[in-house]
Amino acid sequence: MTTTQPTPLGRGARLGAAFAMFRNGKSVAGLSILAVFVVVAVFAEQLAPFSPTQIDATARLQPPSAAHWFGTTHLGEDVLSQVIYGTRGVVVVGALTSLISMAIAIVVGVLAGYLPGWRSEALSALANVFLVIPGIPILIIIASRFTNPPLWVVAAILGILGWGWGARVLRAQTMSLRNRDFVQAAKLNGEPLRRIIGVEMLPNLTALIASSFVGSVTAAILGLTTLSYIGVIPVNAYNWGTILNWASAQGAFTQNQWWWFLPPGLCIAAIGVALALLNFGIDEYINPRLRSAGELARAMRRRGLDTTAGVTAVTSTTTTTTQGPTT
Repeated sequence: MTTTQPTPLGRGARLGAAFAMFRNGKSVAGLSILAVFVVVAVFAEQLAPFSPTQIDATARLQPPSAAHWFGTTHLGEDVLSQVIYGTRGVVVVGALTSLISMAIAIVVGVLAGYLPGWRSEALSALANVFLVIPGIPILIIIASRFTNPPLWVVAAILGILGWGWGARVLRAQTMSLRNRDFVQAAKLNGEPLRRIIGVEMLPNLTALIASSFVGSVTAAILGLTTLSYIGVIPVNAYNWGTILNWASAQGAFTQNQWWWFLPPGLCIAAIGVALALLNFGIDEYINPRLRSAGELARAMRRRGLDTTAGVTAVTSTTTTTTQGPTT
């Protein structure tokens, strides 16, 4: 009796399997919306009809029109141009903050989950300390030391203060992986620590890292817009929060000048929805129950079947059988 050995996957197949979490509808929709914001951030100069600081004294506080699609500010500045230029700051801070926080979280979390004894406990305690540190108040204190804090400083502070939760999640998953057969085999073969972690364990943590990265982007964007809105970040560093800051300072909320504050608010909501969809898609890939339920629902829709028909039928049958005879 001969046994056939499984054919090892090629590099392209392994790469495709690693990014399989982005193939479902939720992930595709979230990535599509994020791609739009990234394109706007990269090509802000080409897309914006005016400079964000260009003043038109003849068109102050004008509602949307053919000349100014999103209306104008109290100085006659084009709101659409400010929103477009503000997208760059949001995208840069969100991406840079997440890269910093996830790099620290991966190093601390994976080592804390793999190493035994006091080293694991020490790294875990360090993550717990950063988990309870109030990030926004500390960022306000640090940013107040700068006359004009650049966005990379804000991103670095948010990233350094925001890695605790990701490290805890990765530690828990790494502890479940370190006793698996393939990890034990690599240790018995004398593989160095960097190869065991980089080759054997990290590919199995890809989905979890991606989910934590999305969460870090969400927290970074909310942190940036919040700090900009309350005036910690200078108003000349355009992002959606600074636009809301100017609108609030000039009474746009009370005077119903909706074209000034509604576009940046909708942009914050849209990028939040995109990140939530992406996170839902990754969660569906990670969770076997959600993945099987989603695949079953999609298969039923492709066949033209109602996904709630089975539930309705069961409910109807249960109701009929529980009713007693009428007298």
